[in-house]
Amino acid sequence: MSVDAVVFDIGRVLIHWDPEGFYDREIGREARDRLFAAVDLHGTNLAIDGGAPFRASIDALADRHPDWAREIRWWHDRWIELAQPEIPHSVRLMRALRAKGMPVFALTNFGDDSFAGAAVHYPFFAEFDRAYVSARLRLLKPDPAIYAAVEADCGVPPDRLFFTDDKAENIAAAAARGWQVHLFEGPQGLADRLVAMELLTEGEAA
Repeated sequence: MSVDAVVFDIGRVLIHWDPEGFYDREIGREARDRLFAAVDLHGTNLAIDGGAPFRASIDALADRHPDWAREIRWWHDRWIELAQPEIPHSVRLMRALRAKGMPVFALTNFGDDSFAGAAVHYPFFAEFDRAYVSARLRLLKPDPAIYAAVEADCGVPPDRLFFTDDKAENIAAAAARGWQVHLFEGPQGLADRLVAMELLTEGEAA
């Protein structure tokens, strides 16, 4: 089936997202386990992805857990270290698609301020034809409403959108709306799928 636009998730598809690895390096695995058991950092991050203010949310969490305040504030102050480096092959695929005239969108659960900060660190963020950021839409994947919002904005029929994401639930929600989908498990698998769909040649997908 033909494709009119390719839609990329960002975290763990185009850039690494590894908070646990960051904290393991800084304070060790045992302390990180205790921190994550005591403090709902991922839950707070999800609220930020949904539109809650970044710094204020982290500061409030630190205030509620003074024993871990320094480490909690790293989530804001050193955030880019949780979200690096880029995944070069994935970025090459995105650029190869655009070079062939294929519109490329982002659909990502991401905070507003953190997306803006990441865009400074990762210039390719400016290359998306459209960027759908959960905090700006006040919607989160896999809520069907976020996929509907993409459809309404871009005007591409659902069955002509091709979407890749690393989370099965996000893929399933898109597929339920008729999107063509690929569960991202690594850039080579995505490259092979794009070649099979004749969106890229093997050379272009290398």
